[in-house]
Amino acid sequence: MARNLTQIQDDACIPPELIALTHRTVTPEEFERLCAEYDDLRLELTSTGELIVMPPTGAETGRLNSNLTGQLEAWFRQHHIGVCFGNNAGFTLPNGAIRSPDASWVSREKWERLTDQQKKRFAPWCPDFVVEFSSPSDRPSGVRNKLVEYIETGASLGWLIDPFKRQVYVYRPNEEVVVLDNPETVSADPLLPGFTLNLTELWSE
Repeated sequence: MARNLTQIQDDACIPPELIALTHRTVTPEEFERLCAEYDDLRLELTSTGELIVMPPTGAETGRLNSNLTGQLEAWFRQHHIGVCFGNNAGFTLPNGAIRSPDASWVSREKWERLTDQQKKRFAPWCPDFVVEFSSPSDRPSGVRNKLVEYIETGASLGWLIDPFKRQVYVYRPNEEVVVLDNPETVSADPLLPGFTLNLTELWSE
């Protein structure tokens, strides 16, 4: 879940320095410094150098993220395929944007091609599988464009989960977006063999 700084500049959680940066382009070098300095915030950078901030989440959003990453990690511990990431991992996409999906996964082959130094920084590719939650404060076009960006820059599968409308948008390259209404599960086969997300746990309050 992401919100543009210009939409939340009155939020007391946002340091004045970050608010000031809405008036100009932020370089990747500046972005790395900001991430190190404000490590309690999730920051993203668009392909045009616009800074995006995600303040600390509310309890419900934290529950959703925990459940999602927990199910993904449980699948990984059973199958040991690829590498999984939580919402604090950043990736430099081929278009220059630096994004942090709510959850993601990449093949072991892709991961092993990185040097040790690259693994310590923002990995220079888009994950193969990405998941994002949407919130009532998100602009629908904005968060959907983010999923399109993932697919256009290398993702093979993307899920946009709207827990408030109980919908899942499924994105794949060269295919129309599939909208699932109030599904009980959604499967990542064959990319992640055997991984099925139990959505009834997310829908429950």
